[in-house]
Amino acid sequence: MKQKQKVLFLCTGNSCRSQMAEGLAKHYISDSITAFSAGIEKHGLNPYAVQVMQEIGIDISSNNSKTVSEIGEKEFDYVITVCGHAHETCPYFPAKTEVIHRGFDDPPFLTRELTAEKEILSVYRRVRDEIKEYILTLPERLQ
Repeated sequence: MKQKQKVLFLCTGNSCRSQMAEGLAKHYISDSITAFSAGIEKHGLNPYAVQVMQEIGIDISSNNSKTVSEIGEKEFDYVITVCGHAHETCPYFPAKTEVIHRGFDDPPFLTRELTAEKEILSVYRRVRDEIKEYILTLPERLQ
């Protein structure tokens, strides 16, 4: 039996994109990867991220926002940065860890001036769906 790849999804605040990526990976591809998420900083779990994930049957409401140092001494096969800031400020990982950048739009930034919940949720759903499409391709990408 093939050993699962350990994958860390890294974002700036571990509040939205990396949390969604971890939840999607655990839901759809847990047979091939063990997923984790963290941030360069921690900003708390974004309630809109929780809501749009629940819409597709994935509950991330008990997840915690955490920094890389808070996950402990884990050796990852891959670190996937899901935002530009995390990619630019990515901490050092051992040589065996491959760092891959796949940036996604930042829903909190894009919706900062919106007031209509329907419009806000539309942005979060779009980014969730883009992350899902990427997650579904990971097993073949990481071989």
